[in-house]
Amino acid sequence: MVSVMHPFMDVECSRSYIDELYSPEVDKCLEAIVCLKNSVIGSNRQKGHVITQGVVPRLLQLVGDNMMPIQLKAEATVTLGSLAKGTEDHIKALVDMGVVPVLIAGLGSDEVKLIEACLRCLRTIFEFSCAPVGLICQDENLPLRLLSLIPHSVSNQVCVATILAAGCKTAENQNLLCRQEAVPALAALLCSPHYKVQMPSLRCLANMCFQNQKVSAIVATSSFGGKSVPDLLVGLMARDKPSEMQMGAARCITYMHRAGAVSAEDPKILYRTLPCLVRLCKKDRPCEERVTAAETLAYLTEVDTELQRLASISNHLVPTLAELLHYQPEPSHTQAVQLTPSQTAQRLEQEVKTAQDMKQAAFRAFASLGANDEDIRKKIIETDNLMDHIVSGLQDPSQRVRLAAVRCLHSLSRSVQQLRTTFQDHSVWRPLMQLLQGASDDILTVASSTLCNLLLEFSPSKEPILESGAVDLLCGLTRRQDPALRLNGIWALMNMAFQAEQKIKSQILHALGTDQIFRLLSDPEVGVLMKTLGLLRNLLSTKPHIDHIMGLHGNQIMQISISCMLF
Repeated sequence: MVSVMHPFMDVECSRSYIDELYSPEVDKCLEAIVCLKNSVIGSNRQKGHVITQGVVPRLLQLVGDNMMPIQLKAEATVTLGSLAKGTEDHIKALVDMGVVPVLIAGLGSDEVKLIEACLRCLRTIFEFSCAPVGLICQDENLPLRLLSLIPHSVSNQVCVATILAAGCKTAENQNLLCRQEAVPALAALLCSPHYKVQMPSLRCLANMCFQNQKVSAIVATSSFGGKSVPDLLVGLMARDKPSEMQMGAARCITYMHRAGAVSAEDPKILYRTLPCLVRLCKKDRPCEERVTAAETLAYLTEVDTELQRLASISNHLVPTLAELLHYQPEPSHTQAVQLTPSQTAQRLEQEVKTAQDMKQAAFRAFASLGANDEDIRKKIIETDNLMDHIVSGLQDPSQRVRLAAVRCLHSLSRSVQQLRTTFQDHSVWRPLMQLLQGASDDILTVASSTLCNLLLEFSPSKEPILESGAVDLLCGLTRRQDPALRLNGIWALMNMAFQAEQKIKSQILHALGTDQIFRLLSDPEVGVLMKTLGLLRNLLSTKPHIDHIMGLHGNQIMQISISCMLF
């Protein structure tokens, strides 16, 4: 009978293999590395055990030692790659131990086996968010070296595209890769017969184009095999392609459009990209795919009114997006299997995260669709009790959901009719005011902008907002460093003061203070200055109010008036 090896189950056995890693005899050291490698395959527990035993520094020493045989260095690198296929905690530990610089140095070798082992390990590491992506373009020679390795093998192509995709998320790095001819290389990889090559190439191309006008323009005019890159991408959006590939291609075209390289009227947008994204939001698609499709669709339509109108009538999109708000985990095929408490907690945590991802994606898409058109806003609000979901979203534990919900509310608050009816029926001002307390600047900016709309003269929400302490909160915003927050604060106060009672105007002036008004009148942001002037106009709009306010603050008001005339 063949005995089954249970590596490292015995402490002494574990110690003996680890000791042999330090043996001056190459054969013994190599044998220990191979045993170590075999022991960690398929076992995260073993990976964690080996990492905590302090073996990694020795493996790194062997990889970096030019006196060691290539076979030993390659096996040590493969072992590091096996350790990297564990959990994110394992990756963090490897990164902290300095694995990445050693692997990058290994790419300078002339030995194919060692190079491929280094590439595979780097690819695994750079698939995690904790990877040190800044190292990829820190040395301009590294991207060049990576690109030069593409022709050698399919494995190299997968690894290089994955690594470069992780390293090109800043404008500086995007431009560097573009200068180093990454675009033609990626265009060629899009035509690979191998799905596993095409997908990281699509991700890399999308990351290069994101918010980069220069790179997007170059990609739009590049070609391979007689076809332009946009045409190649359209081909990858065909219905017979894997849905993940369709998504990747649609993201590329979307980013090129938002960067100004492809117009909103282009058939590639109107007849291929937009319908593709709408289709991928459908209920028959995996949750992660639906989330990405809705987020990408939100970005595609965010600033173009015609695309918003077209999307809103495409393939029942509005009710399709509403379905994202009703996520229910599918029954597991392994329900009969008894889960440990830890496994149960992990599953529940994942289900909560998926539900949150679905909600924020739906809210973001609705925010974009309803940004400009009143009919679309009406359609959105009348779909599936959306306002109840938004109110709930404003109080969600996830900051991403809260931010997406308030963005959606802000978009819908541009409707005069909805401010007078639906917003009042659901008392949306109440959770909005709660959200403003101690929120992050991102949420505070959108929430305060929404509050500006709720404080318009015809809004029924204006009075209860005033009674809930909004004056002090808004005056506080005018003192913030962020110009957007100062603008929203003074803008909301201007709306609040419009045709307001004398006591409200006095309250605003008292809480804001004339010194702060002087500061706002000299604000470097023109918008802040103009809204401050608008506030003064609204404060002094009727003779009785002028008489009352001048009686209390006459000298200061005159100084402000002289300051305005000098301006």
